[in-house]
Amino acid sequence: MKYNELITKIKNPIFSLHDLKMLDLKVYPYQLSNWVDKKYLIRLKNGLYVISIRKENLKNEFIAHNLYQPSYISLEWVLAKYGLIPEMIYNCTSITSKTTRTFKNAFGAFIFRHVKKELFFGYKEEVYNNQTYLIAEPEKALLDYLYLNSSKINNQDDVDELRFNYSSLDELSYEKIKKYSVKFSSKKLKKIINLIF
Repeated sequence: MKYNELITKIKNPIFSLHDLKMLDLKVYPYQLSNWVDKKYLIRLKNGLYVISIRKENLKNEFIAHNLYQPSYISLEWVLAKYGLIPEMIYNCTSITSKTTRTFKNAFGAFIFRHVKKELFFGYKEEVYNNQTYLIAEPEKALLDYLYLNSSKINNQDDVDELRFNYSSLDELSYEKIKKYSVKFSSKKLKKIINLIF
């Protein structure tokens, strides 16, 4: 198969080897490697590619969604998006019920932190330019972050070092935080929430 045929048959900017199989497209591994070398394709991970001419306007959230499933965007990425922390975040952070993983490619580093299946909730679907992904509600992103970093947060000084933007925290639903936090069954998390709020 020629590259021009491939991009005619595949409409999405991202495709996998599984997509090729489902569309019954005969593409050999050496062809994919050759197209990566020629910069026609960008390899996201083994078996997952971006069509270079469609890379503009690709959201990191959408790339993360395609890299590792099940997952939803959360943690520092969402805290920064909602102005809850002042830092610029360059690595897209997600929650997964699978093993913790990090993928590095031309678009940056994509970090996936593991939580047990019972904690895989509190997210919504977003669509941007036909790119669909799952993203945590700000309250859940905060709880995910505090829960996964709870070993480093022991007192008010530790909380202060997190440099939360308290005017943005005030906009969150405390009722939702309380309701969601119960599902974590963590006394330490409850203590940290009391220090913050």
